Amino acid sequence: MMLHIPGVLTRDQVADMRRRLDQSQWVDGRATVGEQGAKVKQNRQLPETAPLALELGQIILAALADNPLFFAAALPLRTIPPLFNRYAGGEHYGAHVDGSMRRIPGSGEWVRTDVSSTLFLSDPDEYDGGELIVTDQYGEHEVKLPAGDLILYPSTSIHRVEPVTRGARVCSFFWTQSMVRDDLRRGMLLELDQNIQSLRARVGDSPEMVGLTGHYHNLLRQWSEV
Repeated sequence: MMLHIPGVLTRDQVADMRRRLDQSQWVDGRATVGEQGAKVKQNRQLPETAPLALELGQIILAALADNPLFFAAALPLRTIPPLFNRYAGGEHYGAHVDGSMRRIPGSGEWVRTDVSSTLFLSDPDEYDGGELIVTDQYGEHEVKLPAGDLILYPSTSIHRVEPVTRGARVCSFFWTQSMVRDDLRRGMLLELDQNIQSLRARVGDSPEMVGLTGHYHNLLRQWSEV
């Protein structure tokens, strides 16, 4: 399941983050990947333990906590503190799959990567190229979103970032361990939840609506690993 979540950050939040990120010291992005990823990765990243990365990451996590669509789609149990990357001057990231487990920096806690998220901090007209290409059983999907919008997709997907030939592509990215490991089941729960919300807005509460809501929560109880 791929899902576009608009307006995770406000325009003011994006502008403030970009101002501070554009003044930061970026490092080689290969420092945070394994051997396979390092062979195809050419970009810059903010050090994951840099005070600015930690501060801005907390702002993003707070925005996600207030976003009902992100919660319904990801059903988050744990989320890795957001990282930040920058592509310019032909930099790119070749086809790869995200590692299945990541350690939370500064702790011994491991997080299983079920859901990958990219939060765009550059508008599409600021740069050429830089499309996120996600491959699944239905083919290739090209993603290039307005600043402040987020794309969510299964971490099992093969994906890549096309070379940036003009300007700079700045994003935040992170991984979430879901309460429901299976992507198909997460998609079914999201569809059920969205239909319940739509019906409730049209017809209000009723015995049937209570039954559907109970069905959703009973499936979540059955499938969750919490």
